[in-house]
Amino acid sequence: MTITGEAADGIRLAAIGGQWLDGRRGFGSARVRATIGYTVWNTSVFPHRESGGWLLPVKAAVRKAEGLAEGDDVTVTVSL
Repeated sequence: MTITGEAADGIRLAAIGGQWLDGRRGFGSARVRATIGYTVWNTSVFPHRESGGWLLPVKAAVRKAEGLAEGDDVTVTVSL
């Protein structure tokens, strides 16, 4: 899933300010807590050069639990 727009800008600002406790990880990633529907998990987001946003990997278990398919519109909450 690609995070763009204001949400991506917020992550970028946090990256510049070093606001997450563990700092930046490999490939410029940042550790986050993600929520889709009733499913919450810890993961990392990765810079996406093509969009200027971030890539959020969504595990198969999350997709299955929330009944998601490719191309679905999804609301995600990401916390640093």
